[in-house]
Amino acid sequence: MPKGGRKEGRKSRVRQYTSPEEIDAQLQAEKQANAEDEQKESGDGASGDPKKEKSIDSDESEDEDDDYQQKQKGVEGLIDIENPNLVAQTTKKVTQLDLDGPKELSRREQEEIEKQKAKERYMKLHLAGKTEQAKADLSRLAIIRKQQEEAARKKEEGRKAKDDATLSGK
Repeated sequence: MPKGGRKEGRKSRVRQYTSPEEIDAQLQAEKQANAEDEQKESGDGASGDPKKEKSIDSDESEDEDDDYQQKQKGVEGLIDIENPNLVAQTTKKVTQLDLDGPKELSRREQEEIEKQKAKERYMKLHLAGKTEQAKADLSRLAIIRKQQEEAARKKEEGRKAKDDATLSGK
């Protein structure tokens, strides 16, 4: 025994596995038992009324209902809740789609389209010179042109004066 007295834990036990043959045998035994039970029930129904066969089927559906009832907890079984906001999704075939009809745009898309149209209108008015900003721009442009013309005139006068000075100096 190693030092420290190591004990066997629950995981160190030898595990026993069921072989696939044994599992198959168990499943076949269960199937045979179920088949025998069905034969007994159907044997009683064949000699008796067909109503009994219907009652057997209705018992199966009742069992399903019982399972459904058992799954519900608390007041869920008493109150039938229906969500009015829930929209059932229906799938449409390609042939049923209406591609030619008008598209419904979302609020954001509509706002974006309105912004673009307003911008285009503003640019048309701006180019025509009818907006406040266009008028201000045009007046600034006129002032700048006058200043440039004056600067060009002064340059020309300066050149002419230089040319005259050079010609008269020779």
